Amino acid sequence: MIEASISAVPGLIVSFLILAALTAAPTALVAKARNKPWPLRTALAAYLAGVLAVTLLPGQAGLQSWQCDTGTPTHLFTSASSLLNVALFAPGALLAVLLYKRPVTVAAAFGTLSGGVELAQSAGDLGRSCSVTDLAANGIGALLGSLLGALWLCRRRRPPSRLLRDLAWGTSLAVLAALVVAGVFASRIDRVDIVAKDEQRRGLAESAVQADAWITTAARGVFGSDTQVRETATEKDGDRLRITATTNRGAVTGTWPAKTLESARSSHTRDDAGSLGKSLDRNEVAAAAAQFARKWFPRNVKGSEQRVRFVGDGPAPAYTVVYRRYVDEVMMPMRLDLTLTASGRVIGFSARTVDDPVLPRVTVDEAGARALAKASTGLPGRSALLLAQRVRGEWRPVWLVGGGKRDVAIDAATGERVVATA
Repeated sequence: MIEASISAVPGLIVSFLILAALTAAPTALVAKARNKPWPLRTALAAYLAGVLAVTLLPGQAGLQSWQCDTGTPTHLFTSASSLLNVALFAPGALLAVLLYKRPVTVAAAFGTLSGGVELAQSAGDLGRSCSVTDLAANGIGALLGSLLGALWLCRRRRPPSRLLRDLAWGTSLAVLAALVVAGVFASRIDRVDIVAKDEQRRGLAESAVQADAWITTAARGVFGSDTQVRETATEKDGDRLRITATTNRGAVTGTWPAKTLESARSSHTRDDAGSLGKSLDRNEVAAAAAQFARKWFPRNVKGSEQRVRFVGDGPAPAYTVVYRRYVDEVMMPMRLDLTLTASGRVIGFSARTVDDPVLPRVTVDEAGARALAKASTGLPGRSALLLAQRVRGEWRPVWLVGGGKRDVAIDAATGERVVATA
């Protein structure tokens, strides 16, 4: 509260001096007119003016109206901000105890003052921040100041007077104030966990730095050790980060903190003769792809089938090497597609790294799926593929039956047509 106020409230010192003069001077004059000791009363009045200046003068920060920060930092009572808030209320409570000799009532009154201040900061459009942490720190300051005041009175052989009455009044005030503050918080105030948001932002920033270092290493591993990273771009995708590194040799994308590569494309796609001065045959390309895949995609390669297909007869012929994994003849959602030049150089890939889901037992065979698809559309199924797909958020075995104009999805466990898959 204090730390934020000093930086957020323009002219805080000047405002305090004006308020102090407006409250302390009349207090001193009234005390002298009534033949009362004036120094303590004047000091307490000036102090209260300082509290009002620090906590309620309009500022340039804060939450929206009727919001309050309910986050609890790990360093609740050891941070500089918390200690300053303790120090804000301790001196006033000390002065009030020395003046009125009722420490319990004073502690309750200053706790009530703290609750009122936080509610005013939340309800009013003051550019100030209501905080449960500040409320707790101020309450501790009030208790500490009241205790010090009571100890000082006892040491001076002027113990607090009417202890039972003080205890009754103080307890009643504390309970009433707690009920009112808690009721307003429960009924009107929206709770915002600024601490959690700050820690989340801090965690994302740290993760972004680590992800940047990881994707840089990956880009050099994919395109070569002398690859120069020109820029990286990071975007939040749920609880993970998707990061893309653009280099002088192409771009590569991956996810953090899973450390899984998703795709890459080389800016240099022309064919070359390779180190042996000749193009590789299909088996050699398959071996080069397998070596690359085992290094960068071990989870995708394990238990998968590799297929090699030659594409293009022009100036840049290439091979497409795909990895698919089948469990009980169902194609799993994992995907890995590599593109290599005829010399065995990887010029691009796309990957989907997903654990194999547990699927219900397949009860519909291919012939049954074709029959169901034909009954649904009236068209013969020219092709059929059994794969795992998400249906309404659940992994299911699904037949995709090609009907010429469109595919028909059939749940291989129930035989029902799948209208929408995701």
